[in-house]
Amino acid sequence: MNWPATERYYPTAVPGGLGLVQDLLNTASGGRPRRPDLLGEVTAAQEWAAAALRSWAEGTGRARVRLTLTEEDLPHLRALREQLRRALTARHEAADGEPVRFTSCLLRVSLHGDATLTAEPEGAGGHWLTSAVLGEALLAQATGTWQRLKICRNEKCGGAFYDRSRNNSGVWHSTRGCGNAANLRASRQRRRAREQEPAEAPGD
Repeated sequence: MNWPATERYYPTAVPGGLGLVQDLLNTASGGRPRRPDLLGEVTAAQEWAAAALRSWAEGTGRARVRLTLTEEDLPHLRALREQLRRALTARHEAADGEPVRFTSCLLRVSLHGDATLTAEPEGAGGHWLTSAVLGEALLAQATGTWQRLKICRNEKCGGAFYDRSRNNSGVWHSTRGCGNAANLRASRQRRRAREQEPAEAPGD
C-alpha cells in the first residue's frame, strides 16, 4: 500500500483503514527539510486523495473510490486535520470533563443478513472524505487502536505515528531521531541553567 503523505516522513504507515486518518494528518508541512502542505492547493490535494484512497480500498477490502475535490473543500479538510491534531495531542476535554465536539459527519450504517454491521461514508467531495476519516477513527476507537495513533512530541516534527510499543508509552515517532534530539535539548537547557546559577560567596 502507498500512503503518500506518511511515506514522506516514515517508511511504514498504519495498516488498514486507520492509515487514512494518519495520512490526512501527515499532509501538513513538516519534517527536515520541510515538505509542502498537500492540502495547500487543489491539484496536490486531488493527487494525494486519489493515492490515499487506493490504499484505503486495498487495506479495507472496499471498492475503489473516485473523489473530486474543489477549492471549497480545502479549508474544511485543513480544519479537520487541525482538529484531529489538537485532539490527539491533548485528548482534548472541556473543563467540566465533557468532550468538546469539533466536527461531525454522516455515516450510513447497515445491518446485513449474517448479523454483521457496516458503516459507509456519506456525501461527496470533502464531505465524503471527512466521513471516511471519522468513520475509520470511530472504528479504531472501538477496536482499541485509536489510542495508539499519536502526534510526535518533537515540535519540529509533529508527524502522526502509530505507537507500536508494548505499553503504548511512545511520545516520539523515532526515539533515535526525535527522542534523542529532545533529550539533547533538555540536557543543554539544564546545563545552561546550572551555569547561570550565582556562585556561593566564600564562607556561606
